Amino acid sequence: MREAISAMSDTTMVALPTIDDVKIAARRIAAIAIETPLIESPYLNRHLGGRLFVKAENLQVTGSFKLRGAANRIASLSADEMARGVIARSSGNHGLAMAYCASLMGTSAVVVAPDTAPATKVARIEACGARIVQVPMARLSDTAIDLARRENRVYVPPADDFWVVAGAGTVGIEIAAQAARAGVVIDVVLTCCSGGGLTAGCLLGLSDASPATQVQAVEPVGFEKMGASLAAGRRIDLKPSGVSICDALTGVYMAEIPFEIVRPRLAGTIAVTDDEVREAMRIAFSEFGLAIEPGGAVALAAVLAGRLKLEGRAVVATISGRNVDLPLAASVLAEANDLRPGDHGLSARRHA
Repeated sequence: MREAISAMSDTTMVALPTIDDVKIAARRIAAIAIETPLIESPYLNRHLGGRLFVKAENLQVTGSFKLRGAANRIASLSADEMARGVIARSSGNHGLAMAYCASLMGTSAVVVAPDTAPATKVARIEACGARIVQVPMARLSDTAIDLARRENRVYVPPADDFWVVAGAGTVGIEIAAQAARAGVVIDVVLTCCSGGGLTAGCLLGLSDASPATQVQAVEPVGFEKMGASLAAGRRIDLKPSGVSICDALTGVYMAEIPFEIVRPRLAGTIAVTDDEVREAMRIAFSEFGLAIEPGGAVALAAVLAGRLKLEGRAVVATISGRNVDLPLAASVLAEANDLRPGDHGLSARRHA
């Protein structure tokens, strides 16, 4: 029997997961998800004046933290729901995680993706045996809900789901445990933020073992759903507009369940540019040996661009995914050819 709290959102009551639900999720997905490493770079620490850790969820099975929520959601399905199958809407990572877990755990999956989704993600979703339906971004949610109704499938949105958020919270539990083993007190955790599932999950996951740790959400410039929603005191969806290389974070929907968790607890939000994201992708590769997608780089970009000062503090930047088209990754890394070895321009930025 799950324990949950409820919050009033507009005129409806919404069940919210708690730290107990996150702990249950951790046990439930232990055989599917791996514990991803918490890594630091002495070089970057010297330049930044503190301790910067990255939580390498790009090394997770299927290449992103989304596996955690997908595994927890499918593991929670009844026998009848397993027979009916699931449907997800996703720009890629949630869909891939749902497709993989559905195949692994014995059910079927349909993924509704935007027609702008990277080919790499689409191909991997199909390779897991899921049926993929691509539509314009503005029709994503309506199409998925309509298909779920017509095919009698269980609809699993990428963030607005009790079990998905609880699964994402296992990232926070791991960060707290890994920091404790290293004897480090984490001051701030930065999350890559779109609908808010990872942000809300980390707030829950840290709440027991590391309650003093602040969480801040990082978004691409032009897609600040969380920042706008917090400022307004209510959920703000975006109109389909603007362009960013951070395809995983450019959805237009601010999820209800995460927002109700985040609203009273989040320490703040930060927005980063595509150029700052590109530099973070390069530094992740050169300093940590990590290949990451643009949306997975925004938290690291916030620190490297000086949007969050590191001096004297320990900060964790989540690296939320790696599923990037190879031509884009190659073009971003090639832009570093004019830099001297080991020179990322950090010193100039810190002393500007």
